[in-house]
Amino acid sequence: LNIKQLNTSTTRLFNNFMIRSSNQRSNSDSNNYSMVISSSLILTALYCASNKESIDCEAKENDKYEGTKFYPIIKPYEKNVIKVSDIHTVSYSLFGNPKGKPVVFIHGGPGGGTDDAMARYFDPSVYHIILVDQRGCGESKPFADLRENTTWDLVNDFELIRKHLGIKKWMLFGGSWGSTLSLAYATKHPEVVSELVLRGIFLIRKKEINWFYQGPGANFLFPEDWSAYEAAIPENERHDYLSAYGKRLRGELGEEEMRKAAKAWSIWEGRTSKLVQDPWEIVKHRFGDDDFSLAFARIENHYFTNNGFFPYDNYLLADEQINKIKHIPTFIVQGRYDVVCPAISAYDLKQKLPNAELVITLTGHSGFERDIINELVQATDKFKYNK
Repeated sequence: LNIKQLNTSTTRLFNNFMIRSSNQRSNSDSNNYSMVISSSLILTALYCASNKESIDCEAKENDKYEGTKFYPIIKPYEKNVIKVSDIHTVSYSLFGNPKGKPVVFIHGGPGGGTDDAMARYFDPSVYHIILVDQRGCGESKPFADLRENTTWDLVNDFELIRKHLGIKKWMLFGGSWGSTLSLAYATKHPEVVSELVLRGIFLIRKKEINWFYQGPGANFLFPEDWSAYEAAIPENERHDYLSAYGKRLRGELGEEEMRKAAKAWSIWEGRTSKLVQDPWEIVKHRFGDDDFSLAFARIENHYFTNNGFFPYDNYLLADEQINKIKHIPTFIVQGRYDVVCPAISAYDLKQKLPNAELVITLTGHSGFERDIINELVQATDKFKYNK
C-alpha cells in the first residue's frame, strides 16, 4: 500500500464521511453511527499519514515528546544562508514571530547541527527563533571542513547574523558545546545579550575532556560502550585516544579509517547521553549516520584537540571573562547524572555567577529528556516578556 497514492481519494472520502457522521448524529440507529465514526477515525489516520503538511496531524500522531512542555511542531518561515568567509557559508532558519523577542539556539557538538524540533523550546507567538548550523555541519558548507573553523570564527558568525537580521539584543540558548559557545559569545558581546539559558554546562577544561574521551572516567559507567570506542584504536595508541582519533578523523590514515573512527566516536556519545539509554538501533541510526558522524566527530575532535581555541585552561571561568557577564540574567539546567558533561562544571559556573539560577534534574545529558525539556521551557517562558 502506497499511502501517498491515497492522498486525493482519502481526502474526498474523509470529507464525505465527516458529513455523514455529522448527519448520523440525528439518527437513532447507534450501530450505524458507530460504523460511520469508526470508518471516519480510520480515514482520519490515513488522511494524516498522507498529508505531511498538516501540523495538527503530525503533532497528534507522531509526536514522541507528547506530555512534555514542548510547544507544537512548527516549520520555519524562512531558510537562508550567509557567506561568512571565503570558505564558509552558514545556514540559518527563522521560526515563530518575526516581530517577537529574538532568541538564538546555539547547538551542541561542535558539529551537531540543528533540526526543527529545536524551535519547540520557545513560545512561537512571542519569540523570534533563530536556528543556526555552525561551520561545517548541518546544511552549512563546505561539509565537515576544519579550515577557518574555531570558536572565535563561530562567535563572529553569530554576530554577523545578528547584524544581518537587524537584531539589537537576543537571548542565547545553548546546551553542551552550545553552552560553551554561548558563554564565549557573551564575553565578547555582553551588550547584545538579553539572557542566557544554558544546559549541560561544558567549559572544555582538560579534566572534562579526559573524563569523557581519555579515561578513566565515563568508561567506568559504560564499559560495554567504551569497549566499542576503544576497539577503533590499536592497543599501542590507547594511551591518548584524543590524538589517535584525531589523526584518523583528519584523514591522515585514509578514508576508511576516518569513517570507522567517526562512527565509533559519535556512537560513544550517543550511547551515553541519556539516563535511560536509547536502543542500540536508534543510536546507530542517528549517531552512526555516515554524514552526521563525520561532521560531528571531525569537528568535535578538532576543537577538543585545540582546547576549544581558548588561550588557557579554565578560560571561561576566569574573573576577566566572568565579570563581563555577571549582570546578564542566567538560567542553568543540569542533569544530575550527566555523564558527558558532569555536574561539576555547572556547579563551578554557578559559584562564579551567584545570581544565576541553577536547576538540577534527575536526567542525563540530552536536551530531549523530559525533565530537561520542561525546565528549559519554563525558563524561556519566564523570560519571554523581558525587554
